[in-house]
Amino acid sequence: MTAAHLGKGQAAFVGLASTIAGAGAGPLVAAITGPSYSPPFAVGSAVVDAAPTWLKNFAVSTFGTADKPVLLASVALVTGLLGALAGLLARTRLVRGVALLGVLVALAGLAAWARPGGGVFAVIPSLATAFVGVGSFVAVMSSASGSSSIAPGVASGDVTRRTMLSAGALAGLGAVAAGMGQKIGSQVTQMVRALPRPSRSLPAMPAGLERTVKGVTPLVTPNSNFYRIDTALVVPNVDAGGWRLVIDGDVEEELEFTYDDILAMPLVEADVTLTCVSNEVGGEYAGGARWLGVPVRDLLAKARPRSGADQVLSVSDDGWTCSTPIEAFQDKNRQALLAVGMNGEPLPREHGFPARLVTPGLYGYVGATKWVTKLTVTTYAEHRAYWTDRGWSEKGPIKPSARIDTPRAGRTIDAGRLAIGGVAWAQHQGIVGVEVQIDDGEWQTAKLGPNVGIDYWRQWWLSWDAPKGQHTIKARCRYADGKVQTSQEAEVTPDGSSGWHTVSVGVR
Repeated sequence: MTAAHLGKGQAAFVGLASTIAGAGAGPLVAAITGPSYSPPFAVGSAVVDAAPTWLKNFAVSTFGTADKPVLLASVALVTGLLGALAGLLARTRLVRGVALLGVLVALAGLAAWARPGGGVFAVIPSLATAFVGVGSFVAVMSSASGSSSIAPGVASGDVTRRTMLSAGALAGLGAVAAGMGQKIGSQVTQMVRALPRPSRSLPAMPAGLERTVKGVTPLVTPNSNFYRIDTALVVPNVDAGGWRLVIDGDVEEELEFTYDDILAMPLVEADVTLTCVSNEVGGEYAGGARWLGVPVRDLLAKARPRSGADQVLSVSDDGWTCSTPIEAFQDKNRQALLAVGMNGEPLPREHGFPARLVTPGLYGYVGATKWVTKLTVTTYAEHRAYWTDRGWSEKGPIKPSARIDTPRAGRTIDAGRLAIGGVAWAQHQGIVGVEVQIDDGEWQTAKLGPNVGIDYWRQWWLSWDAPKGQHTIKARCRYADGKVQTSQEAEVTPDGSSGWHTVSVGVR
């Protein structure tokens, strides 16, 4: 059976429209079985897992937090082009187009089946895609072949118009179905309830320099502005009522906690700045917040880890794994939390609801698991986590750094007195000073903002009488007992970037 009387563009449109119809059915069904099993998300996640480290770094540095939409758009584009190709193949032989679409669906099903918690159930959205997409393709192409009374090679205007209308309708229904699936799958299931008051409240946050120094990053990062870097293409929608935290592995007693169990425990607050290991020098993947939760050391103490264990492997609801040195969790001077609150609110879904880890002094990939469901006490020799298995360092201590927020690099500003300002961090060591160098001049000591604690960043600023011309500004921090931030430049891989943040500005 062929549809040779269809033009190439018409045949390609039928293939594309059928692909859109199938792609819409998959997410709609996945809204029930689990959004991560939707064919586009499953394929995208497989691409993320298979991509080499250099490519992931390129995506984050180039697209920032838009890396996920760019990836999904790329998957959609390639899928659409292959769907159009299937239509072209079907002009001469229908089975060729069907075979290409079948391969696409099979790959999506395999990707979903391989997802954490996948299996046969996870393949259902792909089967729906096959039923609707391939079925529609066969039906429309069969209709396009016309009746037996149509002479070979002779186009029938009525048949062609009917074919195009049918294809257009399929594409429209597919788009509507995809939208419905997205809406249903994104419905927030978190409990709408007030969090308990902490057993020990911290003093109110002091006023930040952002009130007086224009352009300086706020002392507290609003939840809506907090950076988000993770591998989840679709934000897990975890029902707090069914959520469980399991502690197992090398422990004397395996434990399981519900969300209500956690909220019933004594909760504490901690002011902690998180930083992503993908943050380049001067980058914006850092944020400060007041977290509410249970100290992880208290949870581990209940399970009684056995001697010899040196790491805790945490697992996210989407299957992502993270390895944290067990001493970082057990350190009484480090307030590592199983956090349930962020800046006075329940954790936003995008930042880990119902619970996540917050570990001062460690990059997020080794201490800030979102949507956490399991803590396995083990050893580094026995288990490797997602990123350490891809060449990143095991321990991941955050490197001290100072960032210039104002003036922005590449800007042209007016001559006269202005403020150079920014933030500096050295989590779990503490910032004690920031110094600024203008052109090749002497290093000048900046004024520091409020000291919230050693695990929190500090704002800083320096008054500058800017003369006309082109100028270079550098900043470095001092931390702990006065150590100076290293000037040695390093890329983000394998253990975080380093070097002095430098900006060039023009003064008119």
